[in-house]
Amino acid sequence: MKYIRNTLEFNIKEPSSIALGKFDGLHQGHRYLLDQVKKARGLGMAAVAFTFDISPRTLSEDNVKVLLTNREKEQAFDDFGLDYVVECPFTEKLRMMEPCDFLKMLMAQINVKQIVAGRDFRFGRDRKGGYEDLVRHTHELGYKTVIVDKVRDGGTYISSSRIRGLIADGDMEEASRLLGYPYFFTANVTHGTRLGSSMGIPTVNQIPSPDKLLPPNGVYASRVILDGKTYPAVTDVGTKPTVAGSRPVAVETHILDYTGDLYDKELRVSFLKYLRPEKKFSSIDDLWVEISSDIKQAHAFFSTHM
Repeated sequence: MKYIRNTLEFNIKEPSSIALGKFDGLHQGHRYLLDQVKKARGLGMAAVAFTFDISPRTLSEDNVKVLLTNREKEQAFDDFGLDYVVECPFTEKLRMMEPCDFLKMLMAQINVKQIVAGRDFRFGRDRKGGYEDLVRHTHELGYKTVIVDKVRDGGTYISSSRIRGLIADGDMEEASRLLGYPYFFTANVTHGTRLGSSMGIPTVNQIPSPDKLLPPNGVYASRVILDGKTYPAVTDVGTKPTVAGSRPVAVETHILDYTGDLYDKELRVSFLKYLRPEKKFSSIDDLWVEISSDIKQAHAFFSTHM
């Protein structure tokens, strides 16, 4: 997969089927849409997704956390197996484009033969453009349009906002089911307090992007992807309240039965199951006892979920 980012100057010469969207979360509804793009490979078209380096929604609403950062979105797209992803910078020029001008820009830079979009897709200045505009310009600009309805699950639409609600409640299993993959975050390993190592339970410390939606503070059974390999783990999200001092929210993970120096390596951590809320303990010894119990719970979980 070729990932094109940080530029409005790109060119895809191959005949292409292109999906348009924010794709925050790249959930099951998005994947159904992208399946339509991949099907066009049978007609000799490249499978392309066009998205933005920041969700336009975040420019107008405060405190909206993303399900996937730009780096995580790249990883999720790579897992899905497209030919190209264009992560377009959401510049002032792009924001002010009229819907027809936006489509003409796409046609000038991608050999578009088919556009696939959801019925709720909006584009162009003040979000004036919709699926009707995609259909209206079909003959003028020379592409076929495929409009996809939102996917339902249990009588309710699958949406990024629905999944955000599940994650906010700590329901990682249901959130992961609607996503189609375990909810994850990616960051480099940083130096921590080394408290875990001092207790004989080494951990890796990561600082999440401030834009990233994290599940509630607490402890989770998790999986870690490192250098293409997957490891069972137990992860703590929180501020380490037992340790004195004010601390930002961090993610600290103990990889089960693993030894090695991971400092500055990129680690992908998937949250599988909520085990318990964050607690403040009266002593380090009490904390050690609880962490040991967390590890036992994680081992029990993985004995039936490997």
